[in-house]
This record gives sequence, C-alpha cells and structure tokens, in this order.
Amino acid sequence: MEEDKVNNAETKTDNSASNEESHVEAASKFIQETSLEKMHEIAEAARLKKLMEPPKWVYPNDV
Repeated sequence: MEEDKVNNAETKTDNSASNEESHVEAASKFIQETSLEKMHEIAEAARLKKLMEPPKWVYPNDV
C-alpha cells in the first residue's frame, strides 16, 4: 500500500483537513439542492445495484 494513501489519523496533514472541508461543503450543497425524493431514488438505485452483484467470498488469511 502506498504511504500517501494510508487513512490514519496520525498521518493526516493540514492539506487533508482542507480536503475534508471541501467534502463537507460539497455534501452540504448536495443536501441543500437535492430533494428528499431524489435522494431516495439515488439510494434505491444503489441498493438494487448492490443486490445484482454476485456474492463476494471472503477467505480469512492463513495464519
């Protein structure tokens, strides 16, 4: 795994804090501009897409 892609609170920088703020702003804008009915349609489409995926088998790592 690349070092710059690690999601660890100890490795966060000031740049990631500003990045997080931009995500919060984008989410707030989405919530303000999107009707609840449209959000429901988006969630239902995501749910149906997930149901159509084949099952994923997870094997435990050999110890």
